[in-house]
Amino acid sequence: MPTAAFAIDIFPEPAALPAKPELPDPLVMFDGSRITTRDDWEAKRKPELRALVQHYEYGRIPAAPGKLEFRPLAESREIFGGKATLREIAVRWDDRGEMALLVIVPTKRAKPVACFVGLNFNGNHALVNDEAVRIPPAARSQEMPRGKELETWAVEQSIDRGYAVASFFNGDVIPDDKATAPEWLKAFAPPGISPEAANAPATIACWAWGFMRAVDYLAQQPEIDPKRIAVVGHSRNGKTALLAAAMDERIALSIPSQAGCGGTSPARVAPELAKVTGRPRAETPVDITKGFPHWFCGNFKALAATPEKLPFDQHALIALCAPRPVLLSNAEEDIWANPEGQFEMLRAADPVYRLVAKEGCDATARPPSGQLLASRLGYFIRPGKHSMTTADWAVWLDYADRWLK
Repeated sequence: MPTAAFAIDIFPEPAALPAKPELPDPLVMFDGSRITTRDDWEAKRKPELRALVQHYEYGRIPAAPGKLEFRPLAESREIFGGKATLREIAVRWDDRGEMALLVIVPTKRAKPVACFVGLNFNGNHALVNDEAVRIPPAARSQEMPRGKELETWAVEQSIDRGYAVASFFNGDVIPDDKATAPEWLKAFAPPGISPEAANAPATIACWAWGFMRAVDYLAQQPEIDPKRIAVVGHSRNGKTALLAAAMDERIALSIPSQAGCGGTSPARVAPELAKVTGRPRAETPVDITKGFPHWFCGNFKALAATPEKLPFDQHALIALCAPRPVLLSNAEEDIWANPEGQFEMLRAADPVYRLVAKEGCDATARPPSGQLLASRLGYFIRPGKHSMTTADWAVWLDYADRWLK
């Protein structure tokens, strides 16, 4: 769960952190002591890493709300010719805000089913062509036709494979806009932390909190197996899916798609990838915090030009999911998301998985394009650009079949 066992004020200011150009060992504590047993990982290093990534990158994830209410927005109705039922729920917290959660469940099922829950960019109405689904008031949602992303989300394909699908709009939690997000973020600052503090929750942390509220609802539904809930997201939403899984152990599997910098690729970008001219290069912390300052907390922005001072890298997020499966999904032409660096992050998280689960990434080199590496730490890359496609979902379902069925 999104709580830290460490007081956040024990960590140094960003400028006081020592430079470590090499990847930090996920099994070495902040004080330099080494973790050698699963019990010590669970009791010591995992809580410390959770505190570190919140303090220096995403901001402190708020606690679960004291009051959470579920209200129907669209009653259950048949969809896909009767193969599934659709409903939409308002998830409301502490009388302060709410998000709409779309839930689509296979009609034919002998027992509770596994469920993918994903964060979407434009509103639930874009995933299906159904007049009952709410269109959010955000301008980008109002401009998005119903069913525009039918192929992107390929919900019917998941239904045919026996999975439920749930989704919510990131703008229901925090608008993805650097001008308006700061005002919304003030409501999420935990007690004792000023909204202006360098470790106050930023947008990705709050979106991850939204994933947790979706799980709160889904875990109570009799047609959904609470032990087989998977999270998925593309690009910035993929960063969020991985963070949510790292912080909430109710999530059984995570598939961050092309999540890149601040998600699944290293902050310590290899110089040959960060400074290439005349051809595509990998995104760096300087790039991402300049373009999207609302995604990350003040401490990460302070470290953007010196990522070698971070006391962790993105392999720590993957390691925090152990022993649960994680699949990194990529595209050959999406160099900006650093597919090679993402495989490096899998390999760097492997020692934790070996300690905790006795297995991890079953390859020492990146698999060929189009070939799924379906190990507990999985990897997939296909031809094409930065996008989420029906073909991607087919591979993700294959991966889920191995680990959730």
